[in-house]
Amino acid sequence: MYTNFEYYTPTKVVFGKGTVCQVGDLVKAHGGSKVLLHFGGQSAKKSGLLDRVKESLDASGISYVELGGVVPNPHVGKVYEGIELGKKEGIDFILAVGGGSVIDSAKGISLGLANEGDVWDYFIGKRAPSKALPVASVLTIAAAGSEMSHGAVITNEKNGLKRDFGADFLRPAFTIMDPELTMTLPDYQTASGAADILMHTMERYFNKEDNMDITDAISEALLKNVMEYAKILVDDPKNYKARADLMWAGSLSHNGLTGCGTAGGDWATHNMEHEIGGMFDVAHGAGLAAIWGSWARYVWKAAPHRFVKFAINVMGVTPGADDAETVEKGICAMEDFYRAIKMPTNMKELGVTPTDEQIEFMAASCHEKTGGANGAVVPLNKEDMAKIYRMAL
Repeated sequence: MYTNFEYYTPTKVVFGKGTVCQVGDLVKAHGGSKVLLHFGGQSAKKSGLLDRVKESLDASGISYVELGGVVPNPHVGKVYEGIELGKKEGIDFILAVGGGSVIDSAKGISLGLANEGDVWDYFIGKRAPSKALPVASVLTIAAAGSEMSHGAVITNEKNGLKRDFGADFLRPAFTIMDPELTMTLPDYQTASGAADILMHTMERYFNKEDNMDITDAISEALLKNVMEYAKILVDDPKNYKARADLMWAGSLSHNGLTGCGTAGGDWATHNMEHEIGGMFDVAHGAGLAAIWGSWARYVWKAAPHRFVKFAINVMGVTPGADDAETVEKGICAMEDFYRAIKMPTNMKELGVTPTDEQIEFMAASCHEKTGGANGAVVPLNKEDMAKIYRMAL
């Protein structure tokens, strides 16, 4: 029997070339009058994107203040800065110009402006917020899916903890998605984004439930699409069709669609990577690629039918003599894909070599964060997670 589910995706999507010019009218239509314009480093300025956004806001009579400086694995310190600025300026709308890190930072600020107390409390589960200020985005990278998702991930730079929070009231009001904005990305960021998109789908695909066939079919199509176009972009980074398909896949992979009827999915790989990202500040998608194979080899026997289906339907392998051979072929094929787009398949390739003490700390921290066992395929305790980290060295 399929798991009951609710599907809620209120974000308005404006997709295609030149759509940035609509941002001012969209903000106005969604009730914004004083905007916090939130962005990352210098690329938004150097490319002229920020000027185009401001021109559109000016034309629509929308006032704004700027706050840049968001880094990958966005810091709670920047969120605090945004909250202080937002209160001072009377902000009623937050516009993120960038990728998942900028959008997640904007979501953190929106929580802090709409609720009392320390915003970090929400990310560590100490308190629960009840609302958020409206957030929207001009997306510049296909990766995190935060432009349509209900969640945000923030890092506390003081203690290295990377934590997430999710609620439907955090879903963005709208997102502008112009694939041309992603064409100037470094190859590593494009590939890391593709790995993140894949894992958002795979986390939901791998479970022990009797999934809906249509949900599985959507997930399998998304996975094959992302792999096809990510490989094209290795040699042809200006390919508009590949950029467009990857960008739309990023949103569909994390807006809840591929989770319908799956009992929520596994998410152990994501939670374990958050510990790596918090400790070593690595690119999220690359970190996921580095540990997924070890996780899969550790847990597959608990749900062999899912891993066999993945190997045959997604990776296109010829079935082996038994499930073990078929599953290993599928895992190896996935790792071959990661190598083809220059993503790591272990932590050494990721560029980190955690000590035994650091591994034990990450496993214990992940265990504490989730309040116990982690994952749906196999509920992992801290000893299990430590073993997987060591397998991935």
